[in-house]
Amino acid sequence: MNKIFADAKAALFDLKDGATILSGGFGLCGNPENLIAAIHEKGTKNLTVVSNNCGTTELGLGVLLKAKQVRKMVSSYVGENKEFERQYLAGELEVELNPQGTLAERIRAGGAGIAGFYTPTGVGTKVAEGKETRQFEGREYVLERPLSGDFAIVRAWKADEWGNLVFRKTARNFSPLMCMAAKVTIVEAEELVKLGELEPDQIHVPSIYVHRIFRGSGYQKWIEKRTVRPRA
Repeated sequence: MNKIFADAKAALFDLKDGATILSGGFGLCGNPENLIAAIHEKGTKNLTVVSNNCGTTELGLGVLLKAKQVRKMVSSYVGENKEFERQYLAGELEVELNPQGTLAERIRAGGAGIAGFYTPTGVGTKVAEGKETRQFEGREYVLERPLSGDFAIVRAWKADEWGNLVFRKTARNFSPLMCMAAKVTIVEAEELVKLGELEPDQIHVPSIYVHRIFRGSGYQKWIEKRTVRPRA
């Protein structure tokens, strides 16, 4: 059960134009930096990307967007990226906006094999247009369908040789859900350890959801807005 690859390029060997990618990260926190760079270098186009947002104009998933490799974004936040705004207003980019909790639950449903769920979030707004609604105990709910993908690309803090994963603090964000909802989950780990070195009770994603692993390198761990003030 060898899941270890040499690098991001090797792990993405079968990524094709038109694929749907679930990308971990919240803003720039927890971004799979090596995998994003490798997709950019590979030049794969017409991608549908499911992620909380699309990075910034110059960083994160914004690199793929700027290179016109993304056809559609399924996300919950579109700020911090002027190119995102420009492409959307120009009709160059298809966008499917979701309330953040709905986006997370749609991905979870995709991994759990749930055909859909009802939520009151978005009722009476554009989010609900064209969707089935139903009343439960006098309150209206909208039906949301699951999200899944061909590939999930995520960054873990630690991984063992089988693909058991540990994330660090808020860098975990959407990543565990995405590992469950993809046909192929590719993980770049900041640290790759031997089997048995991870404490079982600390594992956030079990190896059954992980298909390919490699040791990442050169992390910049970007921050959207850096604020610096003089110390007292």
